[in-house]
Amino acid sequence: MNTPRGSRFVLGVIALPALLTVVGCPSLSAKRSADGKKGAVLAQIDDVSITVSELEDRLNSQTPYVRARYTGAEQKKEFLDNLVKFEVLASEARRQGLDRDPEVVRAMKQVMIQKLLKQRFDRLKAEDISDDDIKAYFDGHQDEFNRPPEVRVSMILVPDEDTAKKVLADPRSRGLENVGFRDLVTQYSIDTDTKERGGDLRFFDERNHELPAEIVAASFKLANIGDVSDPIKTKHGFAILKLTGQRRALTRQLAEVSQQIRAKLFRERRQRLMDDYERSLRQKSKVTVHEDKLAEVRVDLSKDIGAPEDLRPPKGTGSYHPPFQDAPQASPMRPGTPTTAPATKSAVQ
Repeated sequence: MNTPRGSRFVLGVIALPALLTVVGCPSLSAKRSADGKKGAVLAQIDDVSITVSELEDRLNSQTPYVRARYTGAEQKKEFLDNLVKFEVLASEARRQGLDRDPEVVRAMKQVMIQKLLKQRFDRLKAEDISDDDIKAYFDGHQDEFNRPPEVRVSMILVPDEDTAKKVLADPRSRGLENVGFRDLVTQYSIDTDTKERGGDLRFFDERNHELPAEIVAASFKLANIGDVSDPIKTKHGFAILKLTGQRRALTRQLAEVSQQIRAKLFRERRQRLMDDYERSLRQKSKVTVHEDKLAEVRVDLSKDIGAPEDLRPPKGTGSYHPPFQDAPQASPMRPGTPTTAPATKSAVQ
């Protein structure tokens, strides 16, 4: 049975003295003394208690760097004061009914879902992906790890050879800088698709079948960045090419990419298991979806709605906790209190 941490503590305090009376074990007596100390109340906010144990848990859940900042009495008091502030604000929010606010309820559900999935799937480890699985993926996806040489060119397509010669005579067609060539694309090119992106044909290799064969062949004859081709006759007109990029052939061995493959296979396996889990829960639940009603949903594109600000600290006050300190959670001795949602990374995942 899953029992809230606070409830487990309370049950332990009630049951332990009776057990000690019967057994009278010295080691258990020492444990009772230690547990009593841990359960000492440091602060009381209405019906919420902050105990030594809770403060200790909160401090020890921080990063080593943060923990090192809170070893002294004054620093511990600062941390405790912050927990008190958190509970005071949470208590007032509850009094105002904000625990039933839809935004707060959604945030609480999100945290519960994250905890549910964490408890169920955190036991999965990337190390569970076998070397055989990694090798099978590598052998079956050679195109991901081996790449032939590639070039990138920009093209000006004109209707006749005389225009092509005129473009070639323009000094803007030459040089490492591509600004002048792009101007010529805008001025002369009749190919509307590439004209919109300055004539760029992007990277391609010699096996490319999307471009005319004569364009591919001429592109790989250009040796250095900035080189410009002679006019090339195509069925659509005459093309002038300028070399703007080169990529050498890439060949990688299994040992070089095994960890990359392992991470990819682990993500895919984890996502597959999560999808299966969600489907199994759907089958156990009564789910009715009225897709015909989707037409009634109107999306307002007339205004920019940013991230909700009503759950942020008031402007000018900063956050509700000291620098580097995680936002403290509500005391577990008050079941049902929403916890703060974790920050999203800005944010893929």
